[in-house]
Amino acid sequence: MRRKVLLFGDIGIDDTVALVYAHLNQNIELVGIVADYGNVSKAMTINNARFILDQLNRLDIKVIGGAEVPMSALTPSYYTDVHGTYGLGPLQPSSFNHQSLENFFEVIDLIKQYDHNELIIVNTGRLTSLATLLLLYPEFLQMVHSYFIMGGAFLVPGNVTPVAEANFYGDPVAANLIMKYAHNVSLFPLNVTMKAIVTPEMVNYIHEKEKATLVKPLLDFYYEEYYQKLYPEIGGSPVHDVLAFIGISNKDLFTFYKTPIAVSTTNITLGQSIGDFRSLTEKEDFDDRPSQNIAMDMNYEGFFYDFMTVMTGEEFS
Repeated sequence: MRRKVLLFGDIGIDDTVALVYAHLNQNIELVGIVADYGNVSKAMTINNARFILDQLNRLDIKVIGGAEVPMSALTPSYYTDVHGTYGLGPLQPSSFNHQSLENFFEVIDLIKQYDHNELIIVNTGRLTSLATLLLLYPEFLQMVHSYFIMGGAFLVPGNVTPVAEANFYGDPVAANLIMKYAHNVSLFPLNVTMKAIVTPEMVNYIHEKEKATLVKPLLDFYYEEYYQKLYPEIGGSPVHDVLAFIGISNKDLFTFYKTPIAVSTTNITLGQSIGDFRSLTEKEDFDDRPSQNIAMDMNYEGFFYDFMTVMTGEEFS
C-alpha cells in the first residue's frame, strides 16, 4: 500500500534528495508540500519546491506557503555556506509565479481529504508551521497517522552549536511544542543522519542510471564545498532528510529508543534535545509528555540497499 505523505520542509540540498527519493519510491505518494523558511528564506523555499516538482514533472502537487519566521522571535539564520546561494548548491532555479500560491489554511482541507490514520506528515525543516497547525487546529492533527521528523541530537554533538541540531535550534519553541503535544512521532536525529553517508562513487552510479539526475550536482556541491572541508574523514555526504522517508516503510533499519522529549528554549543550551536515558525500572513523569520514538542507531547496509535500489531502479541486495 502506498503511504500518503504531506511534507513540511525548507527545500535545500538534502530536502531535495529526499523529495527525489519520495518521488521514485513506489511505497510513497506525496500529496503536498508546506514550504518554510530554514536553509534559505521562505520565498526561496517556495520557489525551490516548485522548481524541483517541475523537474520531476509533478507540478500537480500542491505547494503551500508556510512560516517565514520562528516562534522564538529570533532572526532566522540561513545556511548558504552549506546549501548555496539559492539553497540548491550550484543550481539557480527558474522563477515561478507566487501569486498562485496555496493559502496556508489549505493544509486543513488537504488533511480532511484522507481517512483517519491514512495521512503521514514528514517534517524535514524547522517545526514552526507544524506547531502553528497544532496550536490552531489540534483536532485535525489527531487525524494524522504519524509524524516522521528529522531533528535533534541526543548525547552526541550538534551541528550548529555543541549541543543543538539546526532544525531544533532554528525554532526550539516550535520543536518543544511538537514534542509535547504530538503523538506517534518517530524522530531521526543526528545520531543516525550523520551515518547516512552517500559517497561520490554512489552518486556517480546513481547519475549513470539517469533516474535521479538532479542528485549529482547537489551532492557533489554538498560534499566538496562543505562536508569534505569541515569533516575530512567523512567520505561522503550525509543525506539527513532522506531518513525520515526511509523510516516510513523501513523502520526495521533503525534501533529506536522510546522516551519523552523536551527541547531547551534558553541561553547556551538553546535547541538542545533532551530525553530520559536513565536506566531506571520506573521512570518519573517528564512534564506530562508522551513518549516518542528516537532513532538512535541505523543499519548502514540496509540503508545502502534501500537508497540505491530506489534511486537507480535496480535491485540491490
